Amino acid sequence: MTTIDSLTVNPVLRDAPAAPAEAAAYFRADLAFHADVSDVAAALAADGDPGFVVLDSRSTAAWDQGHIPGAVHLPTALIAEQAGPLLDRSVPVVTYCWGPGCNGATRAALALAELGYQVKEMLGGFEYWVREGFEFETREGRERRGTDPLTAPNDSVDCGC
Repeated sequence: MTTIDSLTVNPVLRDAPAAPAEAAAYFRADLAFHADVSDVAAALAADGDPGFVVLDSRSTAAWDQGHIPGAVHLPTALIAEQAGPLLDRSVPVVTYCWGPGCNGATRAALALAELGYQVKEMLGGFEYWVREGFEFETREGRERRGTDPLTAPNDSVDCGC
């Protein structure tokens, strides 16, 4: 095997990719912890019980600004004292917060996991829910915005991934 000077290797390969078995284990685990916006929307839109509850971990002001229809509102700071009466431990919870720049959904997922709940974090949060064109609720009622073509295909149910 030839040794390559680390200064001549591009930044992507400066740290070698993981072995395929390690990569498979990592990505399998990642899927156990995360759900994406379009998968959550598809499960909620299907007939019957989706098998999980969606939890908005943001403040009341943020909730009033817009939230996923049917979501439970429980700010992260209140999870320890209020999760018991609001959530069934036998039903998985999918948490969300503002968007990819916010780790509030991660903090909420951690708090719930520490209380014994099965939990996933919804990648993209409320921002991507809206950007992908899904309906949301505000104090004034339900809204839907056009799909952002940088986040989802305009004329398709899913991205095909």
